[in-house]
Order: sequence, then C-alpha cells, then structure tokens
Amino acid sequence: MSGAPVFAFGGLGTADLIVDAAYAGGRAGSAADDALARLLPVGNQGGFRPKGSPRRGDVRLVALYTSGTEADWPDVLDTRTGIFTYFGDNRQPGRELHQTQRGGNLLLRDAFALGHGTAEDRRKVPPFFLFHKAVPGRSVAFNGLLAPGAESLTSDDDLVAIWRSTAGQRFQNYRAEFTVLDVGHISRAWINDVLDGKAYESEHCPAAWKSWVDGRVYLPLEAPTTTVVRAKEAQLPSDPVGRSMLAEIREYFQGREHDFEPIAVELWRLLAPATGRCDVTRPSRDGGRDAVGEYTLGPRSDPITIDFALEAKCYGPGTQVGVRDVARLISRIRHREFGVFVTTSFFGPQAYSEVRADGHPIALICGQDIVDVLKAHGYADARSVRAWLDKQAVSAQP
Repeated sequence: MSGAPVFAFGGLGTADLIVDAAYAGGRAGSAADDALARLLPVGNQGGFRPKGSPRRGDVRLVALYTSGTEADWPDVLDTRTGIFTYFGDNRQPGRELHQTQRGGNLLLRDAFALGHGTAEDRRKVPPFFLFHKAVPGRSVAFNGLLAPGAESLTSDDDLVAIWRSTAGQRFQNYRAEFTVLDVGHISRAWINDVLDGKAYESEHCPAAWKSWVDGRVYLPLEAPTTTVVRAKEAQLPSDPVGRSMLAEIREYFQGREHDFEPIAVELWRLLAPATGRCDVTRPSRDGGRDAVGEYTLGPRSDPITIDFALEAKCYGPGTQVGVRDVARLISRIRHREFGVFVTTSFFGPQAYSEVRADGHPIALICGQDIVDVLKAHGYADARSVRAWLDKQAVSAQP
C-alpha cells in the first residue's frame, strides 16, 4: 500500500472511505483499538459486521472483514476483474447452514436473492464495504464497495452452498461472489444517509451503486497490472503457508519429476475450466511438449477448439525457468496454437521478457499462481494439497 493515504485513529468517525487507504488502529492494547468499529457503527468482532439484524431484516450496511489468513476459507480479491470471493460464517460442523451466531449466511442468502429480483428488491440490499487486516495492530484497509453477484454469473453460480468436513463431520457453508464496484471514494455524507435508510435516494449515492440497483448493471473496479514482466518476488509466495504448499508438491514428486506433468495439466484445468481433451506425452517422445490438448470456445451448440501445448517443470524455489526451457516450448507451438508453461518455481527475467516482448502466445504459470488457484478451490494448506495430490494419483490409475 505504498503511497496510499493513512487515516489517524482519532479522526476515523468522520473519515471518508478511499480504496486502498489504511485506517490506523488505536494503541490502548484492547478491543477498543479496532479501527473498523471507529469507522462504522458495526462492532469490533467477526467477518460479518452488519448495522442492523439479519434476522429482523433491517440491516442498513455491512462491513465485510477478511484477515486473509484462514487457510480453510481463502477469501480472494481479483483486482484485475474486480471479483471478490468470500466464504460465509458456518465454518464448523454442528449447525445448519443459516443458523450461525451472527446471521452472516442468512444475510448472504437474502441479499443475493434480492439482487436477482426487481429494482425495488435491490433497493433493500444493504451496501457491502470490504476491508482487510492491515498493520500495525487492529488497523484495516478499505478494498471497495461490493454488490452481490457478477455480470458473468447466474443465480446458480454467485452464491453456492459447498460441503466441507472436519474430523469426519460434514457441514455446509456459502461461497459468495461479489463485484467491487468502480467507486474509488465513498463520502461520509453517503455513509450517513445509508445509516438513515436513504442509500439509493441520497444525492451522494455513487453512480455505480445506482446502476446496479436500477438495472443490475455491474460497473466493476478493474485494475489490470501494469507490470508485464513479474519479478521473482511476485512469482513466489512470501507467506509460510504458500511456501509450504509448494514444498509439499515438490516433495511429493522428488526423484520422479516427470510425474508432475499430469498434475500441471490439472492445475491448468483449475485455471482454465474450458480445457477439453488433454493428453500427457511420453517423456522420451514429447518433442518439447509434456502435454497437448484442446481449449473450447464459443456456444455449447457450436463450439470451436484451439490446440495448445503444455510444458511443466517441478523446480525448487532457487531454480528459475530460463530461456532454453521456454524456447523449447516456443519452437514446438504450431500455427494457431498457444502454449502453457507450468512451474513450481519462477520464470527468469530474460525468459519472461522475451516471451512478452515477442508476443508469444504462452501462459506462464508460476509458483504463486499455483498457490492462488489451489486456495481459490479450497486447497489452502500443505495438508489439503497433499490430499488433492493423492486424489489425482488415484484418479490417474487405469
């Protein structure tokens, strides 16, 4: 958050909300230090912090807080597309999906149902404000204004009840998809009007919120990266959990690195679900391609397929994918094909630069990408990654 404004604890009660700004916590060493509770009248505990009661149906606004550290429930913000994935609050067995203490899942159910209704229904949806943990102490940072759902998702896709198990006990929780709206500045005047029950009617209401309410039109805050060539530090996870996940994969295939190739295909499938047939080639006959496959485009009634070639390298964190590795794949890509390179390490700067500068159609999947996609699919620590690898090994058996 270098360069982003930082608001002092003492003035949070009147502060505006600015995307990526930090809001400092107090220094008393108690729960009263919580910055979010000073910013909005929503309390100082939990991920769901509504003003009002989900059970009474009188919620005026919702602060969603994520620490980003819960391995089993990996909330993910894709800043490129503006899509935010958030997990509900039924995170332990023993309760029905909607019978949580703070009513967070009940709130999700009702908000998403209203979101798919009429404009009058959407007027009843409270604005959601997204915050994440910042340092030091109980500081927070503001990520944006959320609307339930997304332009590309149906009512079957944007709020899904998923199954999980703990100690052999199964239970359900929600996985919710929100859109961060293209609103960089939330005025305190609008927050006050929202609290007074005049979110839509307010003269301070953001245009993107009005568009969503009026016609369910999503105007996402999209922020494509300006960095074409990612540095090594951006390609490898810096957190212990992410590093342990990659270490688990490397250890699993130690001494038999060629067996990583089918896993690289499955990782690509997680990233690109429209991948169709994909065949892993023999190590002695791959001709520079560890797998060849098809990617499907177009309507289901009349799809087309594009061929691709995939290369995989199960390298340690200190071993880069170099020019020679990438050139081998480039030389094997035929006309109207694209390439996929999957590695548990990182792409060296010269190899990365040459691919991008020359416009080669190659998707470069590095260690950080592997960690991100596994977390997004619920495999958020070394233990769950090992279970996923074992499952893939079983399914690959003839």
